[in-house]
This record gives sequence, structure tokens and C-alpha cells, in this order.
Amino acid sequence: MKKVVFYLLFIFSTTGYSQYIQVDDSFTAQQLVDNFFAANGGCGQAFNVSVNGGNFTNANSYGYFTKGSSLFPFNDGIILSTGKATSAIGPNDGDKSDNLGDWAGDSDLEQALGLSGTYNATILEFDFIPFTDKISFDYIFSSEQYLKNPRSSQCGYTDGFAFLIKPAGGTYENIALVPGTNTPVSVNTIRGSGTICTASNEEYFDAFNDYDHPTTFNGQTKVLKAQANVISGNTYHIKLVIADQGNGLFDSAIFLGGGTFKSETDLGEDRLISNNNPYCEGETVILDATQPGTNNTYKWFIDSNPTSITTPTFTITDNTNTAVVNYSVEVTINGSCISTGEVNIQFASKPILSNQTLVQCDYDSNGNALFNLTKLDNLIKNNDLSLGNVTYYENIGGAVITNPSAYNSIPKKIYARVDNQYNCSSYAEVNLEISNQSVTSPQTVAKCDEDGTKNGITSFDLNTEISPIITSGLPSGLVVEYYATSLDAEAQSNPLPNNYTNQKANTESIFARIVNGSDCYDIIEIILQVNYNAPADFNNETTLYLCPNATVTLNVANTFASYNWSNGDQDFETQVSTSGIYTVEVTDSNGCKATKTFNILPSAPASDIDATIYDFSENNSITITYTDNGGDYEFSIDGSIYQDSPTFENLETGEYTIYVRDKNGCQPIPSKTIYLLDFPKYFTPNNDGYNDYWKINFLELYPTSYINIFDRYGKLLKQLSSQSNGWDGTFRGEPLPAGDYWFVINLYNGRTVKGHFSLKR
Repeated sequence: MKKVVFYLLFIFSTTGYSQYIQVDDSFTAQQLVDNFFAANGGCGQAFNVSVNGGNFTNANSYGYFTKGSSLFPFNDGIILSTGKATSAIGPNDGDKSDNLGDWAGDSDLEQALGLSGTYNATILEFDFIPFTDKISFDYIFSSEQYLKNPRSSQCGYTDGFAFLIKPAGGTYENIALVPGTNTPVSVNTIRGSGTICTASNEEYFDAFNDYDHPTTFNGQTKVLKAQANVISGNTYHIKLVIADQGNGLFDSAIFLGGGTFKSETDLGEDRLISNNNPYCEGETVILDATQPGTNNTYKWFIDSNPTSITTPTFTITDNTNTAVVNYSVEVTINGSCISTGEVNIQFASKPILSNQTLVQCDYDSNGNALFNLTKLDNLIKNNDLSLGNVTYYENIGGAVITNPSAYNSIPKKIYARVDNQYNCSSYAEVNLEISNQSVTSPQTVAKCDEDGTKNGITSFDLNTEISPIITSGLPSGLVVEYYATSLDAEAQSNPLPNNYTNQKANTESIFARIVNGSDCYDIIEIILQVNYNAPADFNNETTLYLCPNATVTLNVANTFASYNWSNGDQDFETQVSTSGIYTVEVTDSNGCKATKTFNILPSAPASDIDATIYDFSENNSITITYTDNGGDYEFSIDGSIYQDSPTFENLETGEYTIYVRDKNGCQPIPSKTIYLLDFPKYFTPNNDGYNDYWKINFLELYPTSYINIFDRYGKLLKQLSSQSNGWDGTFRGEPLPAGDYWFVINLYNGRTVKGHFSLKR
């Protein structure tokens, strides 16, 4: 770009050392603006220029600066300050606060910065007609408020600057912003770390200054750029304003870099992979540098190398090169204004896709099949996880297939589109075919219900119990999936779990999808047949008893295919001679098993049978005594009626045969004859042949027993032996009167029984 250099004679109001900047505050507003735009080569027209600020004695708050021999980043330019412009000259020897009693702030600045309470505003403003569609300038914001050791109360003050631009009749836009944000530049929005005040956007903060610095300020930003898109030929009003905030202390200044005000030709934003916005390889890209005017010329460059293109537009032909290429243009507008523009262009590679074929099964043979296209997603993308989703189309540029997981179609070709992260697209072809394989269907798989509840419901391990049966004789590598319906099998939706329990007792149909990679080999019906062996009484343990020196025969029905006894026998019955638990596992014709348990318990007859007799009482009884040999016993005193208790009560005198029987059937049944004695309560000796003698029945069985009979006075009337026929009611041959008489029975075992009875006449 051609640079027009103005040689100006400067009269500096303050003399400084050459290592510091130099400032001349004697320039008029028009001179400042003309100088600022001089390097722009006449690419715009500035008019209605004015400047306002503090009017110190022989000093202004605005002026023109040069770097001298200092290291200041700008060679020259405009300075606008909240104090004397000449006070900006280094070194940094204090906290400058040129105060005229706080002159006015600026409401436009306050609105742009979103704050209030501004003072000491210096304003440079003018009307401007650009000849290009983009303007920009470089600046540095410096301030005494960048204190190394501030008090916390000072952190809330924030001097600021705004570059305001608006079209005629429009509203202001502030283009002096923190890069990449909408945040206005001020002390608090760009601040370095290391002080009590909070750091902010410190990547754009330059430094806190020591004494030997080109300016007097305590710190400053790095070189920043303000830029705006405009319309060539339209009138804009520009207002540059800086002010103190909160109070008039601690001056600030803005340095506008001379020659940095540029009118640019906008070729658009950089399109780079690093910016996530490259063009796609093969894409047609036309750069347009067209500017208004009747006498414009254009020169195009590639990586700074001139080309032969001299038209306003430039078509990029190298659109498969993935390297970054710089394209630039130099436009001479109306023969005087030279505007340049540049843009960096990069093309991103399109996704590399693979064509695929998807084979589906047509279970109902109607010529259509339900295709799950999403199975191909990763295959199409070659498992490249960086690529976006796959979208399927009937035709390239045609309608999107909205149900790719259940796409009902005849065999045909469709297309798959994939975008990468840069929205670069590629297409792959997908051939839809219907399988012509035929596997025998239905196939019945039988299993025995032996899970503890024989109800025709049991669990199948589909992979290990059924898949090997289905794939037997088929090509290797096939995988089998299982579904409740043929529609689910076609759509590959709602697969059954591997450990599947049939939902219908005894017989149920499910469907097996035989898969070859992503293709369907065939869909067949599987009949799950659940059999079970449930013989009667097999659920209950049978208890049998084993008598001494005997055997027990254990048996089940002779109707099963095989038998397996726990003692090794293989017949429907077995004999055992020892007690214990025995089982038999029977297998029916379906191979289903059932198990019956026999509990063989020992038993034996009782021995040493005897009885304890309680006679001559109100409740004559017999209690049978015995030796328990391990049986389960019941008792009888007549051999006919048995009871669990060995005691029999309320018995009449007489002869009894006592029995002890093993309920478990062990023989013999021990028995013994006993006698229960009692005395008559009265007798009637009237010679009628009935009850004429008083005697104790069965006493004759006990020869050593005898009876003494007494009257009420204790006189012995008669002694009877056990063999006697009884007492006839006489004493010395004479009948005794009716009444009560007493007796003493001396039994064989030494027992004595006393009582009384009645003699009735």
C-alpha cells in the first residue's frame, strides 16, 4: 500500500529526554485529524472536525505525539488525555492528576461503558465519508489508575475510552472493545494481576511501569485494534472520547497510532481449520473486492505473490489444497485511494466414506423388508468417531429417510450423507438387498422343566442351548439374535435376553434372526417345547420301616425309560436291608427326570410285656409295661381294639390279655394274660341260685391268698382260702342278719385289701 508521508514542523510545549515520548499540544482539531488520516491515502473524507477538553493555562488535554528515540510502540499519533497532554511525557515519576476543578464528563461515554460519574472528558469528533467498506485503527489505553499498590477503595474507579461511530441519523456503536467480546475497554476491564485489584482480561494488559518508561503513566494495555464495517460513500459521525470516572484524580490517556487508521477492502473472515470454519475441498469460492467508483484497479496476490487477475472478483482454483493460503488484494479507488484486504483460506478434506450393502430378510415373502440402516453408520464412516451423524436419502438431494432404523423398502440403491466437524459432506452408496437364504423353519427345541417348579415354564440359555442347533451346518461366523415376533426380528427391536424364560407354558414360539455381520441371513421360527416329568407322589417323601433281620422293597411305577437308585440299582424296584435315605431318579421318554425319596427308619417289636394292675378300687385300671426296642407302639387288652396309651381305666374284674403292637408292622406282637380282682359290694344268700355266696373271683389263681370276714364289732366270722367257694352268710351254721360286714384280703404279693360289703336278705 502506498503511504503518504506528511512532514510537519512540531513545536513541543514541553522539552523531554529523547528516551521519552514527545507531545505537541498546539495542533488544531483539523490538523490532528488530517495527520491521523494522512497515511490512508485519501480513502475517506473528514469534515466538521472539533475537539473539546480541559483548557489549562498554555496547555490542552489533547495533542500530537511522537515516540522520539523511545521504545513506544507507535511512531506518532494523537493523544487524548484527562489531564494535560504534555503531562504524558515520561518518566513515570508520580501519580499525575492535572485537575482544573473537574471539568465535565460525557454522557455518550457513560452510556457506552455502562457507568456514571465521569469527569474531565476530552472529545475529538468529526463527520467521515469512507470510500471502502471497512475501517480500523490501533490504540493504547494508558492510566495512572494502574497502581502497583492501590488501596482497595481505588479498585472501583475505572477511567475509560470509547470510539463511537454512527451513521447519519443513527445511534452510536462503540468499537473500542476487549478483543473477542462486547466489553468496553477501561481500567477495570483490562488489568494485570499482582495487585489488590482483581485481574481482568490480562492477556491484553501490557505492564505496570517502572520509573524509566516512555510515558508518565503507571500502566497501559497492549496495542489494541478498533474496527467497524461501513458502507462506502455513506456519511458517519465519529466521536473519540476519554474521561476520568468517580473523580478527577489519576489521569488517563488514549494513544491513537498515526498511520494505523485504515480503510480496508473486506474479503471476509479467515476460513481456517483452526477457526473451525474452513471451506470444503472442491467447494467453489469467489473472493469479492468490488469497491464503488468508476476508475478502480485491482491487483490480486497469493501468499504475497502477484497474479495476473485484475478483476474485482477472484475465483480460487486451488480448492483441494488443505494448506493455509493467503489471498490479498490491492484496490486503487478513483486513482488515489489505495485499499488493501487479505484473507486466509484453508480447505478441509471431505469425509472418507465406504459404500455398503445391507441384506435384510423378508419373513413374509412380500417383496418388502424392514431395513435398519443405522447398523451401517459406523461402517460407512469407517469407524471414524470424529464424523457426524449419518443421514440417509432416497436420492442425492432428495427426501431424507426419516425412519432409518425401520425403513420399509424393496431392494434398491439409496445414499448416505456424512458431515465432518466443518460441515463438509460426502455421500456413500447403500445397496439394499433381500436375503435368498432358506433355513428350515420352524425348528423345535425341547427342554425339561427341572427348575424346582414343574409348570411348563423354565429358563433357556439362548446362546448355548439354541444357537448351536440353528447354526449347525451353516457357514461359520453367523450370529443368532432372538425376538418375540417376526416383526421385531425384521426391525431388530426389543431383542430377547440371553437367559430367556418362556411366557407361555409348555409351548411358545419365538423368532431367531441369523445375522451375517450387518446382513440378515434368515429369520426362522423357533418352537420352545417345555416338557416335565411329574409322576404322582414324587413330590412327597415316602417313609418305610425296617424290622430287625428283614428287608424292605422300594419301588416306583414300571413305566419309565430308565431308573437310577442311589444304591446303584437300575430297575424300577430295589431291596434294602439297612435304614437310611434312598432316592431313585426316573427318566421318561423325553429325557426329563424326576426324583423320589424314601426314608427308611428302623423299627422293632416291644419285649418284657407286663402290667401294673390297680384293682379293688373305684377306678380299676391296667397300665401295660414293656421294653421299648425302637418301635412305635400301640396297646390292647383284648387283641382287637388298640390305643396309643398303655393305661386302661374303669375296668371290670376279670381276665385280660394285654398286647403291645408295633405300628410299623414288626412282628411278633407280645402278649400276656392278667387278672383284675375286685369284691362284690353285696350278696343275697336266699338259696335262689343267684348271688348266694360272697367271694372274690379269680382269687383261686393266687393259692397263698386268703380272706377274713368280720362283723361290725370286729368279730371274725369266717376265713376263706383262695380255693373256697365263698361265704354263705352264716356263722356256725346259723344265718346272720342283713347288714354290713367287713373283710381283709391278704394277697399273694403281701398286699392287704380292706373293705366292707352288704348282706341282703
